[in-house]
Amino acid sequence: MLEVIVEADGGSRGNPGPAGYGAVVFAADHVRVLAERKEFIGVATNNVAEYRGLIAGLAASAELGARVVTVRMDSKLVVEQMSGRWKIKHASMIPLAEQARALVAGFDRVSFTWIPRAQNSHADRLANEAMDDGGLTATVREAVGAGYAAGDEVAVPKPSEPVDASKVSPGWTGAVGKPTRLLLLRHGQTALSVQRRYSGRGNPPLTDLGREQADRAAKTLAAKGDIAAVVSSPLQRARSTAEAAAAALEVPLRILDGLTETDFGDWEGLTFAEAAQRDPQLHSDWLGDPSIPAPGGESFDQVRERVEGVRRDLVALYPGRNVVVVSHVTPIKTLLQLALGVGPSLLYRLHLDLASLCVAEFYPDGGASVRLVNDTSYL
Repeated sequence: MLEVIVEADGGSRGNPGPAGYGAVVFAADHVRVLAERKEFIGVATNNVAEYRGLIAGLAASAELGARVVTVRMDSKLVVEQMSGRWKIKHASMIPLAEQARALVAGFDRVSFTWIPRAQNSHADRLANEAMDDGGLTATVREAVGAGYAAGDEVAVPKPSEPVDASKVSPGWTGAVGKPTRLLLLRHGQTALSVQRRYSGRGNPPLTDLGREQADRAAKTLAAKGDIAAVVSSPLQRARSTAEAAAAALEVPLRILDGLTETDFGDWEGLTFAEAAQRDPQLHSDWLGDPSIPAPGGESFDQVRERVEGVRRDLVALYPGRNVVVVSHVTPIKTLLQLALGVGPSLLYRLHLDLASLCVAEFYPDGGASVRLVNDTSYL
């Protein structure tokens, strides 16, 4: 049973004012960091930011598969309200507390402990970094208004410094800072993919061709170099593909449950035509509405929620770095969807070949871009 410690904090420079939160998930030894999250949330109060930090920490714990959670915060209000000893009087707090309680209900046991601010320094640092990111964005927007091209990357000047034009790099997206670049690699061939059957939580191994595809992709990634880590879905077809990449790159491999393929439930192992024949109306509705789950499975909206959590964690853990993400069709399309800021139609209109490579970048100011889609030139 996985036990974790969550420390969370939030702050507002003005109360209300520019606000951000930070959350860190430790292993039970309170030494190993399992996940970090931080986000600039715009103008808000301290209490709103603190609740947002708690929610982020609980969500990260759920994605890690934790069952027992100890929450430590220096917010007396949040700790007492979540413990049920204080009433929630402010309307803005009620939906946040409800969201936190819904997450709490998913664990076997959650306890809340107040700690002095000095003991919450890790989460406090993340919250301040998030607020600094917000200030960075504002400073750059002022520079753009002063005559720099939209999309230029500008180093934040000291108050007495002009913006140094030598530190401006060209760009068209308007995103600021150095992005976390995700190299999105689909797994190699399996028997179910040959037969074009729904392959979600089933665990077929790679075929001989699939292993060859994984090796070729690994060699291509190794030639690129400058890759910090490989992360993978726990399913064997992805894990085998990821192990080849990690070995070629000589970097760590991390398994993230949030990268698992969609749970197709009762349609697992069926072809498109067989699923449509079995449940004609449901299958038709499912294709047009991402909130509808497969029978006994999950919806694309649910997949998006967990993939978004993975994206946040990777950006926090590997700022400005390159990371190989080995996964499946739906999670990879979802990451591209998040980067492009488009609706769910992309899930149905974009084709991804086996062992194909896509590249999406996520910037610290919230910007994103897609640089490559469905490259198979190395196969």
